[in-house]
Amino acid sequence: MSTEARNVVLVHGGFVDGSGWKGVYDLLTADGYTVTVVQNPTLSLDGDVAATKLILDAQDGPTVLVGHSYGGAVISEAGNHEKVSALVYVMAFAPDKDESVNTLIADPPPGAPVPPILPPRDGFLFLDREKFAASFAADLPADEARFLADSQVPWGVDALGGTVTHPAWRDRPSFYLVATEDRMIPPPAQRAMAERAGAAVTETSGSHAVYVSKPAEVAALVRKAASPGTRA
Repeated sequence: MSTEARNVVLVHGGFVDGSGWKGVYDLLTADGYTVTVVQNPTLSLDGDVAATKLILDAQDGPTVLVGHSYGGAVISEAGNHEKVSALVYVMAFAPDKDESVNTLIADPPPGAPVPPILPPRDGFLFLDREKFAASFAADLPADEARFLADSQVPWGVDALGGTVTHPAWRDRPSFYLVATEDRMIPPPAQRAMAERAGAAVTETSGSHAVYVSKPAEVAALVRKAASPGTRA
């Protein structure tokens, strides 16, 4: 697609909901983009892809599809939708064919921090509330990090095990924002996934919650993805 995209669809990751996109939403809508936030339930990958496609169906033209963390797995599958003109991965998983989040986290880099994920409860995962800020949101004010910890969305183990059938990054221009102080997805793993996907990479200092703490940097990458003339 050569037409500039004026639509943006934002997909959140595990343990959180779509409200974390508020800063990015505000910046992009102020620029005239039509922005929609998917409230994907994070029960299964198939269900989250279906929820995302419902939103994509409603777009009126080329659309930049953005995913944070686990949302990267969602956009890797849902991004095959005909309306999607580009993909933006925000410290996100970018699975290849037949890969899942589980397979991508099975062999972490040596010395990488281990996310404080508690044992599954009735098929759902949570992060340890007391360790949430340090691992997920170290660059947010303490009260904001505590709110995220106390408002966690149960993450279904089926979502982690869902495999991608055809990664959209093989057919769509892709962009990747690496957070250099991320303690949930190690930066070396982010860089490796971005390179494999052939994504244009931008790096910034910050935690796994950079989409909340630095919305201007995320919005800038989305604008780049929306404009064919600036794509790498």
